[in-house]
Amino acid sequence: QVQLVESGGGSVQAGGSLTLSCTVSGNNISRYYVGWFHQAPGKEREGVAALESDGSTSYADSVKGRFTNSRDNAKNTLYLQANSLKPADTASYYCASTLASPPCRSLCLLPQNYNWWGQGTQVTVSS
Repeated sequence: QVQLVESGGGSVQAGGSLTLSCTVSGNNISRYYVGWFHQAPGKEREGVAALESDGSTSYADSVKGRFTNSRDNAKNTLYLQANSLKPADTASYYCASTLASPPCRSLCLLPQNYNWWGQGTQVTVSS
């Protein structure tokens, strides 16, 4: 059984930073692509960042240059470093994993391409 547990969310002022973590069990994240998504109240879940097995990364235009996606294979943990946070970044953040490994690039940012999801962690950015 695959389980994902996010942590690291919180409340920060605009311009601040947070590091989100996602520990995965039951699935070796170094072999498949993994992703981060966010969902604000009343809005659809959107892809934020994705990391493929070969190390390739994809980012939503809204976070390029501010967010960085990485993983620790030894810990089977995914990270999202979020810098220069904006009020528009306020949302619940979810990590997701899959058993797919072919190159997907921007397709990795589509939620329908993932099989398992964490419970989410809230990020609130105040102006």
